[in-house]
Amino acid sequence: MKTDYFKITFSSLSNNEAFARSVVGVYALRLNPSVSEISDIKTAVSEAVTNSIVHGYPDSVGEIVLEGYAEDDVLHINVFDEGVGIENVSAALEPFYTTKGEEERSGMGFTIMKSFMDDVSVLSERGKGTKVYMLKKLGIDAK
Repeated sequence: MKTDYFKITFSSLSNNEAFARSVVGVYALRLNPSVSEISDIKTAVSEAVTNSIVHGYPDSVGEIVLEGYAEDDVLHINVFDEGVGIENVSAALEPFYTTKGEEERSGMGFTIMKSFMDDVSVLSERGKGTKVYMLKKLGIDAK
């Protein structure tokens, strides 16, 4: 079991997206990240949490789990929901893919996560929810 980690659960309400960004930003400070790295991490978490809110629980309020841990200079961040899940993860990972065509959604959430983090993987099952695993290697900006 990891000894240096956090895990929080919160409602899938839009105002909790900023809360999740703040939690991750504060936790990441222990790794002495650059301003750019903090911004990258917070943006990726914002996208993951927003996806859970908008797509995971489109017609209800559910729970989102945000957890993270540090290993050396690598920050691991995971966002889980038990919402509706993603029918086709491969398609969802493609730029501009969205299930909310009539709404103002760009379909760039996973693309943004992938561009700001060093690794992103997504596991999902229809009717059982989605798990997003992300990691960011810190200190690369300074090297």
